[in-house]
Amino acid sequence: MERLLVSSGSPYEPVVGYSRAVRVGDRVFVAGCAPIMPDGADPPADPYGQAKRCLEIVETALAEAGASLGDVVRTRVYLVRPEDFESVGRAHGEAFSEIRPANTTVVVAALVDPAWLVEIEAEAVVTARM
Repeated sequence: MERLLVSSGSPYEPVVGYSRAVRVGDRVFVAGCAPIMPDGADPPADPYGQAKRCLEIVETALAEAGASLGDVVRTRVYLVRPEDFESVGRAHGEAFSEIRPANTTVVVAALVDPAWLVEIEAEAVVTARM
């Protein structure tokens, strides 16, 4: 099967050895997306805004791989603070309310950048559209 690699342009991709997303057949795997702003600005200060930004990055990666949010079958959400669950969950629900992928949300000690409150990854099956 052909393997399609989607790059975000991050300088870490070749150093760490990863892609923003990988498509093999009808499956798309989107790496953890942190709330990185396109112009290098600081991420939103609130967890809801950060989650929205993460989901925008997920959606863009899916599109570049020939998929959409409607194809997502699984998400994983990593939170730094448990009290952010509701606001991050609201952003996730806005994106996936009708799609309802399997989801795991975990609280971690820290993410790579101390400004990040959330990171989101996704898996999609292109034939699984709603």
